[in-house]
Amino acid sequence: MLELDFCLVFDAASDEEFFSALPSKPAVCLLELNDSNAEPLLIRTQDLRRRLQRLLGPPDPTSKRLNLRALARGVKYRAVGSTFEQSLTYYQHAKKLFPQRYRDLLRMRPAAVLKVSLRNAYPRCYVTRHISVDSLGAPTAGSYYGPFPSCGAALAFANRALDFFKMRRCQIKIRRDPTFPGCLYSEMKMCLAPCFAGCSKEEYDAEVQRFVKFLESSGESLRATFESERERASDDLDFEHAATLHKKVEKLDEVLRGRPDLARRIQALDAVILQRGAGDQVVAAYRVQGGKLCEPFFLPFGEIASQPRSTEQILRNYLDPAIDAVTAAQSSIAPPNASETPGAAQMFEQLPLAKGELSEHLWLVARWFYSNPRSGEIFFREKNDWPYRRILRACSRLLAPPEPPTAPAAN
Repeated sequence: MLELDFCLVFDAASDEEFFSALPSKPAVCLLELNDSNAEPLLIRTQDLRRRLQRLLGPPDPTSKRLNLRALARGVKYRAVGSTFEQSLTYYQHAKKLFPQRYRDLLRMRPAAVLKVSLRNAYPRCYVTRHISVDSLGAPTAGSYYGPFPSCGAALAFANRALDFFKMRRCQIKIRRDPTFPGCLYSEMKMCLAPCFAGCSKEEYDAEVQRFVKFLESSGESLRATFESERERASDDLDFEHAATLHKKVEKLDEVLRGRPDLARRIQALDAVILQRGAGDQVVAAYRVQGGKLCEPFFLPFGEIASQPRSTEQILRNYLDPAIDAVTAAQSSIAPPNASETPGAAQMFEQLPLAKGELSEHLWLVARWFYSNPRSGEIFFREKNDWPYRRILRACSRLLAPPEPPTAPAAN
């Protein structure tokens, strides 16, 4: 948990000294009141000193602005280096202090995802904001894909992707009645039509598994099928069929280009978010593992130069602690400073997930990813490996001083 690591006692008689000790930086602050039964005030601000001067400064009799000068006992705060760190800190403390209404405080709305409910005898793909989880906090009762920026974006992607499959899109209860008239999709041969027994249960299940595999592989499974069929048609000199398959590949590429990079199978959403830290020359790394946020790891580049390990080795220990331990065992050397650099797996174990927390973590990640403008960078784990060189270059960009604004050209 990102603790509020600074504490100051407020005394109205020496308020100037109190205000001068506060940083003029973005922060999350907890304002405690004299009455022990009173509810504390949790705020987030872009300028902590200015905000508290308004709350705790001498009251203006002509103003209706809230003033707690006569009620405040002290403050606890945490200076943050990024909007993402501020949102995560505020979320953690709001949930701890106000468990009944923290979602309202954050204006939280779970992220939109696609779900294929495998508990249904004839599954379909639909948009939802609810993710069912098991006792360990892992998604269950189906396959989930996302998150998307909105329900409309998720639905648009699903409709375009389903054009390549013959899964049902209706919401009716399937009874397999041969007298049922069917729908437009069955007339256009875009659905296997289980409603009037147009296919067997096994045939429909095979089509569902094709679609689930398509989502889990981000479209690569279907692309490989089309390309192999196209090559086979070319070898058989069936150029007309090969041209049809080539158009399908182009259409598939167009559909996949509209897929956000963040939208993946939830269990396979493995990424690291890099943000500027609050300290000097500090980068914060936030691991996303299976859609769940691990505790951040802070890289103080000003101190790393004096350590025996390189920055890449420290990152490897955080992102791949198991591999780092195996490498150390093979060399018969204990990982240096292992206790000082906990891996993401260890940090994740320290953050138990209750019911609904997976959706909340996805909301935090999606809210940052789809924000405009977006600060920081994100990197995904591809083929069980991390792009360490690209991550290090991104750290350099985050630590670089901002470019001065360009002066307008003279007329």
